[in-house]
Amino acid sequence: MTNVFKMACAATILSATAALAEYPEKPVSFVVPFPPGDLEDVLTRIIADKFQEMYGVPAAVVNKPGGGGGPFPGAVEVAGAPADGYTIGSFVIDVPVVGPEIGIPELSPNPFDPVGIFMTYPFVIATLKSQPYSNWEELADYGKENDVSLGHYGSFLAPTQVTFAAAQKTGWDFGSEAAFDLLDCNVLASGDVDIVNATIQTLLPCIDDLTILATIGEERTPLTPDARTVGEIVPELPLSLWNGLFVPKGTPDDVKAKIEAAATAALESGAVKTLSQETGVLIYWKDAAASNAQIESDIEVNGVITELLE
Repeated sequence: MTNVFKMACAATILSATAALAEYPEKPVSFVVPFPPGDLEDVLTRIIADKFQEMYGVPAAVVNKPGGGGGPFPGAVEVAGAPADGYTIGSFVIDVPVVGPEIGIPELSPNPFDPVGIFMTYPFVIATLKSQPYSNWEELADYGKENDVSLGHYGSFLAPTQVTFAAAQKTGWDFGSEAAFDLLDCNVLASGDVDIVNATIQTLLPCIDDLTILATIGEERTPLTPDARTVGEIVPELPLSLWNGLFVPKGTPDDVKAKIEAAATAALESGAVKTLSQETGVLIYWKDAAASNAQIESDIEVNGVITELLE
């Protein structure tokens, strides 16, 4: 047997072995496009821990905040990753719904397949109790005569857009607005802005000092049951703010199935149930088909919001 023939046989064996390698065989990254500490980050870490426990490979959350510009830097990184399941995006509604519409080449057309949607944020529009308005109607009356500033996570993001649209539909507009990486009690206490739209998780330390003017979602949040949804105030704006796991299109089905198995197992944990009780976050699992249907519905609602703002 010649050396050339031996080398060819060895190469064939190595190639076949690589092809049969079972996912996962190396570290996996879950990309969260926000700073640590909020609900999507906490839940994704629980999912990553379960993934590591089930499959015996390191699984880590990588936070990729966008400097007030929303989730797109992290999403762009996932979009450019190989479709092999080793880079997984933990994305809000904006990535597949808004991303393709705002001129980011890597996100248009939508480059992702959903593995599943796993939570709906208890998202609120909040202000300090010391402000001279205690509900949306009083805010609207005040805003017609005075400048009101809004703090948000990015002007193109769904919760910001629906807040702008709700203001315009009730006859007023914000005097100024600014994007932040993190919207917490300090942003309001420092006077940087008058109002924030944020997840309730970041506002829990000062919740007793706040007025919740509205919630953004299909349902009222359990922690603030008296605060109406934006959809109740403006029926044209029923919007749900969710987070899900996404992979680049072309990722094998068996790989997506293993990611889904780890996620669904993690969501059954006691830690997740406690988090839901403490924060009001809605936790569930929508599979790929149900997630795609949700995305299509949200694209339609986003079109309504865009028309209102125009």
